[in-house]
Amino acid sequence: MFNKTMITGQASKAFKFLKPDWLKPTTSIKICRIISVKRQMKTCLLIIFLLSLSTNACAESPENPSTWIKVKDSLSATWESQHYELYIPVNTWHNRRYYSAEKIASYNEQPWGLGIGKYRIDEDGDWHGVYAMAFLDSHSKMEPIAGYGYQKIWRPTDDLRLGLGYTAGVTLREDSNYLLPIPVVAPLFSLGYKEIALQSTYIIGGEGHGNILFTWLRWQM
Repeated sequence: MFNKTMITGQASKAFKFLKPDWLKPTTSIKICRIISVKRQMKTCLLIIFLLSLSTNACAESPENPSTWIKVKDSLSATWESQHYELYIPVNTWHNRRYYSAEKIASYNEQPWGLGIGKYRIDEDGDWHGVYAMAFLDSHSKMEPIAGYGYQKIWRPTDDLRLGLGYTAGVTLREDSNYLLPIPVVAPLFSLGYKEIALQSTYIIGGEGHGNILFTWLRWQM
């Protein structure tokens, strides 16, 4: 006959056998992060697929080029520009509505780093830029990012500029060992005076993630 102690001991051993190391809490967190990144990548691929469908539906004539042709020409013209910009990160602000005081206290909000890019001003006076930048993220780990940006520009005066647009690019993070490219699509807004502009983006998220205002100086050299 088996007593209660023997049954309990055997059950405990069986549970340990059925619970391998990959189910530990820290590993589960990493798995969740990987799943989140994969979802972002799937979203990005879906957007590219939909754009390709819309491109095929358009007539690719000189009078009516497709959306993809316009994007490719804009990127090419910006890349070939001889005008350069310097990027200096100045602040990473975590929206206090979505983070606890303890989390805010543990995060880095001084994103020391540097970046460089090329820019052009099109026939409508709007800004296009390609850039590469590296900075310290919220956990004081180096995070590189590269991408393309566009802004519609308004000029209240000759020297003052207001900009609103978007950026699309790719970043790498330390928590994925810098091996998994993460797509980034975010709004851009700026206030500029002569060669200097204060430019920001807002990373949309949820409770305890995202909802970050990232700001940098952009100096046209």
